[in-house]
Amino acid sequence: MRELADLTSLERRYLRVDVDVALGDALRTTHLDAKEAKQVAKRTSKVIAKARSKTRFQALDRYTALEDGRRVIVPDPPLVQRLEDEKQRKTVRKFFDHYKTTVPDHVHRLLDDYRFVDVALKVVGVGSVGTRAFMVLLANEAGEDPLFLQIKEAQPSVLSPHVGASRYDNDGRRVVEGQRLLQAASDLFLGWGSAGGRDYYVRQLRDMKGGADPSTMLRGGYIAYAALCGTTVAHAHARSIEPDILVGYLGTGANADDALTTFAAAYADQTERDHEALVAAVRAGRIDAIEGV
Repeated sequence: MRELADLTSLERRYLRVDVDVALGDALRTTHLDAKEAKQVAKRTSKVIAKARSKTRFQALDRYTALEDGRRVIVPDPPLVQRLEDEKQRKTVRKFFDHYKTTVPDHVHRLLDDYRFVDVALKVVGVGSVGTRAFMVLLANEAGEDPLFLQIKEAQPSVLSPHVGASRYDNDGRRVVEGQRLLQAASDLFLGWGSAGGRDYYVRQLRDMKGGADPSTMLRGGYIAYAALCGTTVAHAHARSIEPDILVGYLGTGANADDALTTFAAAYADQTERDHEALVAAVRAGRIDAIEGV
């Protein structure tokens, strides 16, 4: 944050984190020995290659099949369930027409080249459990250029009781504007809308998103990964607020470090307690669960 505070607002806006360059920097600054650096680099290369393979064509093979000569999303209960009700499908189409009015004109024109093919309900990640999410398959007239979009429910921020209501009347827009502000390269298809009394935002599905599992990392790799995450978060904060304010808040001592690590440890402990309570509820028959999902 101190380095970013020395840059102008425009310079901070143009900053990018190149994954290959950032990985090299992280490996050098964490003082790994040659053997461990080689192992970390090899593992990381596999993670990056996997993320880069997550394209719309890979999604086409994974999620769809030809049925009576037309492309359909294949059900995979309980994670993916086709939306069969025609009234609901029309609602999604209507939502999509409104969504296109919230994207820049050049994206709107791009979307005009695509037609609606199929839609399914898709279970989202743990952090969004309980929210609705749809997977929409679009294609050009020839059916040769697939595009997957995710329509995801956006609920009011948990911070709103403490900091006040959002300036936006649609929580989907709140999420979209936040991503555009924080991210160096936002999703081209970010947009929003409402349907059935719920707010939603839209993004592309399977656009080379990836992640890493810290529990499988070597110590040196974990430190390098943490450094990369810290750099990325610092860039995001520097785009959304004056870095000088954060630098002053963090100070030069260890108070901020201690507070963050104390919170992280407490959060991990709470997660373990929550999981133990869930397992106990399943064993007692109070909750139905499917193993492995």
